[in-house]
Amino acid sequence: MKPLITILFLVSIMGCLAQQPYKRTLKLMGSRFDITVVANDSIQASEYIDTAVAEISRIEKLISSWDDKSQTSEINRNAGIKAVKIDKELFDLIERAIGISKLTDGAFDISYASMDRIWKFDGSMTKMPSEEEIHASVEKVGYKNIVLDKENTTVFLKLEGMKIGFGAIGKGYAADKAKALLISKGVPSGIINASGDMNTWGKQPNGNEWKVAIVNPLDKNKVFALLPIKNGAVVTSGNYEKYVNFNGIRYTHIIDPRTGYPATGIISVTVFAPKAELADALATSVFVMGKETGLDRINQLPNIECIIIDDKGNITKSKNIEIDKL
Repeated sequence: MKPLITILFLVSIMGCLAQQPYKRTLKLMGSRFDITVVANDSIQASEYIDTAVAEISRIEKLISSWDDKSQTSEINRNAGIKAVKIDKELFDLIERAIGISKLTDGAFDISYASMDRIWKFDGSMTKMPSEEEIHASVEKVGYKNIVLDKENTTVFLKLEGMKIGFGAIGKGYAADKAKALLISKGVPSGIINASGDMNTWGKQPNGNEWKVAIVNPLDKNKVFALLPIKNGAVVTSGNYEKYVNFNGIRYTHIIDPRTGYPATGIISVTVFAPKAELADALATSVFVMGKETGLDRINQLPNIECIIIDDKGNITKSKNIEIDKL
């Protein structure tokens, strides 16, 4: 029997060595997705990627506020009118989002979709909106006006005209769900990169960890660190391309849902977390909270780390992250 065992063992090793990464780039949820899976051959890889695409598309239909037939749109249509019964999956996502709102003192808020779009970052703004306009723009924003009934899985938005949206969390959630599905199908390793929301599992075929490059936006051609990702997610949010300058202050496209004023002082936030959904929400939150408050909040959370680059190019990291600079 020994020769047979040896042969089977060699075949197993050869099978592992034959595995390689396969990548497909496509547009989903209105954004670029790069899906990489480790597989034995291109046929198997294509089947895996098709599975991920189908799952991401399913999530989009569930949470899209652009699709009139989605449950999210139904919730928004009935704002100030009545509670809407929804699938438990969407209910749980909204419940978690509210939990993050509480954690960040409202810096993250899915009811940001209620905001009036008074800030323009396409070069057309010639002056700041008035204080009254800014205040009025967020009158219908506030996660405390989202009423959940867990027993009946219903959601009610208290204010007429109020809306919820998942632009700051949806791609991360979709990446998490696709990753979980692929793991359940036996995919040993891969990466789902949803326009900067990167989710990984397993290792590269050579046994090395997947790595993410950290770039200083003030010198985008230079990578200052390569960090391994071990079965987790990393999300980078940047505002170095969408901003306006008024009175010597740089206002970014990431707006504080509590005040209506754009975030200032930070140009890039990278968050490492077990799930992309959480990393996505926290990256936005740190922008809004600012460097000191954001860093303090991250340092209080287990298994969460971040790297912040301010508008002076200074790099600040949370207390438990190690950066080996290149």
